[in-house]
Order: sequence, then structure tokens, then C-alpha cells
Amino acid sequence: FLETTAYFCMKPKMGEKEVSPHSFFSIWHEFSSDFKDFWKKENKLILQERVKEAEEVCRQKKGKSPYNIKPKHDSGIVS
Repeated sequence: FLETTAYFCMKPKMGEKEVSPHSFFSIWHEFSSDFKDFWKKENKLILQERVKEAEEVCRQKKGKSPYNIKPKHDSGIVS
């Protein structure tokens, strides 16, 4: 724990000799919950962009027909 607090340059609060686990993890909890919220929002935006791109590709493919349809000519007994 002490190595972790030293790595993140945590300083003890006024009147305390060492950083308490409660103060460290309260800050860590706020950071991690904010990070999770931003992560979800960013993933949602990326997903929306990918859906829009996929819809555009589908629209372009529907516009171009891979085969040609020729008009039917009258033939046979009736003609």
C-alpha cells in the first residue's frame, strides 16, 4: 500500500503522519467511477458511428444491383 501511495505521489492530510487507506481509496473510487462513466459514453458514441457507417454501406450496396434484369420478350405459342 505504501509503495502504491508513493507511486501516485499521495501526501498525508494535515495532522496525519501517513496516508490512510480510507483517504486513498475514496479518491481512487471517485476516479474509477468517473472513468467508467466516460468509458461507457465513449463506447456508445463509437458504436453509433459504426452503425451509421454500416447503414451507409448498406444503402450504397442496395443502390447498385449486382445483376441486370432484361425485359421479357413475347415468345411461345401465344405470340
